[in-house]
Amino acid sequence: MNQRRILVTGGAGFIGTNFVHYWLTKNPNDYIVVIDALTYAGNRNNLLTVEQLPNFKFVQGDICSTELIEELLADYNLNTIVHFAAESHVDRSITGPDAFIETNILGTHSLLKAAKKIWIDEPLSIGDSPPSPFSSCFNR
Repeated sequence: MNQRRILVTGGAGFIGTNFVHYWLTKNPNDYIVVIDALTYAGNRNNLLTVEQLPNFKFVQGDICSTELIEELLADYNLNTIVHFAAESHVDRSITGPDAFIETNILGTHSLLKAAKKIWIDEPLSIGDSPPSPFSSCFNR
């Protein structure tokens, strides 16, 4: 089977961390890059047990940075995105609604733009990696 090379957004949060631990236990040959802004919900200590694995990389960053996402997708030959990064505390939406729009909507848009550019518009040769999950969704 082809190796999955996964970008996990929000991977230092509760759900993301549990996904990373589960996935690496069940799929020890896959490669995971976690990106997390380490705001109120993210804690890098949640990933201490996987930090030293050769198939794991942590990047502190913002999913709203399309350029950063493009670099990660290209530099690590990532072929899958699992998206957990989100503003999720409803009480915070009352006092700071802009953060919800920025992360949940614009951040997701950033991921989609980066994936389209790297996987469709300017595809790299990724060896034996599976085809882009978008290959049947977009026509050039």
